[in-house]
Amino acid sequence: MTFRSLLFVPGNRPERFEKALGAGADAVCFDLEDAVAPEAKDAARAAVIDFLSRGGRAGLGVRINGPASEHLDADCRALSGLPVAFVMIPKVESPGQVASLSLRLGDARPLWPIIESPEGLRQAWDIASAVGVGGVLFGAADYSAEVGCTLEWDALLYARGALAAAAARAGVELLDVPYLDIADETGLADSTGRAKALGFTGRACIHPGQVEIVNTAYTPAAAEVDRARRIVSAFDASNGGAALLEGKLIELPVVRAARRTLERTGV
Repeated sequence: MTFRSLLFVPGNRPERFEKALGAGADAVCFDLEDAVAPEAKDAARAAVIDFLSRGGRAGLGVRINGPASEHLDADCRALSGLPVAFVMIPKVESPGQVASLSLRLGDARPLWPIIESPEGLRQAWDIASAVGVGGVLFGAADYSAEVGCTLEWDALLYARGALAAAAARAGVELLDVPYLDIADETGLADSTGRAKALGFTGRACIHPGQVEIVNTAYTPAAAEVDRARRIVSAFDASNGGAALLEGKLIELPVVRAARRTLERTGV
């Protein structure tokens, strides 16, 4: 399951659900956690259940409340039997928490742990490779609050790099934190490009206006796709041996990157 973009929509704002689905995101995640005040949790859960029970939609997921939340049991019960493509789990700090949630949910839907603390980062390798994990989201806002750092790029570079390595080793997707300044399209495009260069496979969004920018960043350009095709063709023609393309040596790491590009475009 590959998402260039994932759009969060508050579970207590049912009037926004259809608009979120029409924003062009690869996935839409109904949020029962941070976006919903404690007194609105039950109403939000009911609204999401009602919407999802109508079925017929692909790429829909739910962010439930965290392992320590009093609302977690109700969230897990509510998801039983609903057509949910994935379940996002906040504040994950161990692979054991992933296993516990998998048992509570009682099915094989992909789980997406959110790593948003120093302890979660310390255990990121094991969390990402836990059974049932389809991808990981970097919760930079909570992480920065715990560490005492800013949300600036340099301050979070180590955490992003460590998560990229953990997700790559596990062979799962990795989404970056939503860009919080909705009006700053230049900043969104710049930081998204940097995260892609680090190895992130997509980005979460908190506003429909962010989706197109994120999708564009994670959609290979025509020239990139064409070059990837020629790299793979040249390598295949050499029967796996040394190959040259435009005077440059093509080695296996270059070919692997080219194949990833083609996979992203469905070629």
